[in-house]
Amino acid sequence: MMVLTLFYIVPEATVVPGEAKWSIALLVGFTTFLVPLLGLVGMRFSDLIHSFHLPDKRERLVPFVLVSIFYCMTSGFFYWKLNVDELLIATLGLATFSLMALTAVTYFWKISAHQTALGGWVALVAVLSVKFYSPPMFYYLLVIIVISGLVGTARLYLNAHKPLEVYAGFALGFGINFSVLYSLLVT
Repeated sequence: MMVLTLFYIVPEATVVPGEAKWSIALLVGFTTFLVPLLGLVGMRFSDLIHSFHLPDKRERLVPFVLVSIFYCMTSGFFYWKLNVDELLIATLGLATFSLMALTAVTYFWKISAHQTALGGWVALVAVLSVKFYSPPMFYYLLVIIVISGLVGTARLYLNAHKPLEVYAGFALGFGINFSVLYSLLVT
């Protein structure tokens, strides 16, 4: 979603040519969503994990490490092979770093991966709103904050997390992404 935001909500933020955006978005989606999803399905059917919900913090480690590896490969590919846009590479790198930080925290405490991702997305849109201010960006930011709140509420309602785990996940994703993106784009 962050890459789609960069390409289609704030197209002036990147120098990626218009004809390449769809291909790059598909590549990112394939390597950061579909391949990790297939890995998770493989782990489930081979009984490495007992549930897709990953209720136990210890059971989350192997899938999170695997997904972190896929994210590292994607970020590395974009940095060393494509190097098409600094902001795109920074966004992918920050998503990777956030996931690695989440994995490290998960060793000790089960925080919300959903909220970590949404915190990063809110941070990206917040920084883009400052850099490329327009009334639609403000409303887009509000929509993403509402989505984040709804997802956090759903995680609580489903008893997947405690409130502090949801807040910590959001704070982790937002803190990492906002601080770097703000210094990269605004200062």
